[in-house]
Amino acid sequence: MNLAFVESPVQLLNVLEWAVTEGGGGRVLTDVTVVVLPPVDPMSRGQLRRMAELARDEGMTVRWQEARGDSGTPLKSLRALTRLVRNADHIVIGDPFSRYVQLLLTLVRPRRLTVVDDGTATMEFVAQLTRGERLVRWHRRGGLGPRELALAPVTSTARRRFTPSAAREVELFTAMPVVPPPGVTLIPNTFSWTRSRFGPPSLTKGADLVGTSLVETGVVDRARYLEAVAALARTHGATRYFAHRRESTEKLHALEAVTGLEIVRPDLPLELIARRGPIGRTVVSFPSTVVHTLPLALAGTEVKVAVCDIAPEWLHETASPRAQGFLSGVTETARDVHRLAPWRVTAVTGEA
Repeated sequence: MNLAFVESPVQLLNVLEWAVTEGGGGRVLTDVTVVVLPPVDPMSRGQLRRMAELARDEGMTVRWQEARGDSGTPLKSLRALTRLVRNADHIVIGDPFSRYVQLLLTLVRPRRLTVVDDGTATMEFVAQLTRGERLVRWHRRGGLGPRELALAPVTSTARRRFTPSAAREVELFTAMPVVPPPGVTLIPNTFSWTRSRFGPPSLTKGADLVGTSLVETGVVDRARYLEAVAALARTHGATRYFAHRRESTEKLHALEAVTGLEIVRPDLPLELIARRGPIGRTVVSFPSTVVHTLPLALAGTEVKVAVCDIAPEWLHETASPRAQGFLSGVTETARDVHRLAPWRVTAVTGEA
């Protein structure tokens, strides 16, 4: 039995991409049960519902399982999923950093474990797994708090599950430029399902900007971000801003007022939106997953993807010490993108 756990629209998209690779010949493997563990924010939930419809259309079984809410919800969800997890011999995971998924992994010893892309977080997961470090998201700072200390045994067990052995095969399905740890099988994600089901897109004359949640995660200063977006819009003649699903409504209203951009809240992951079109001939992004995935999803089109680096002075005081190095690595390893130096932005805003 193939059992997948996803918590975001992109993770579910990449389960579909994995399933068509696994099925071979353009056919989607349908012997898959996808358990959706939705977050609380409305935009993510809306995109997940749309992606769940697409997965069902492909013949997959999708189970919507609320795992967040009041204090009793996680435990109820865990009890509801225990039998399903224990009956699975192949587990597919979208977010290896998820404490909830790590807890589920303590209940089972799968013969096969596949980690599908969760964007740039995959790069940090592979690095930490290779170095034997505890699994922690790159933008988190500080030491172990009470909650992390309590969950440390769970995280340690999960890390062992991600380690190949004679009894367990571990795979990594990814579009990210990573070198897997010894014994882990790397399966390239080429976005073949996306290209076969959507597009090719019609192209507009101008440029489109792609939003990021770096402000919301405490990495980038809000005022600096607004200035950078305004400068990029003027420089590239952009008219639309595709919001990240975790961007706050208040920040988006401020962006609209400062830049005059049309704020678009996509109902699907950007890879599908761009492939469906219409999309600008140039797509400008800050360091994020899309600088790696859009060139693959838009292969064969005339769309140019450009990435604007994050200048050190844009970082918020709450940013992790690892933030600058991680974001630079995201940009430096991106293939088939045009790199924009941040000085161009600061020069336009009068801060050069």
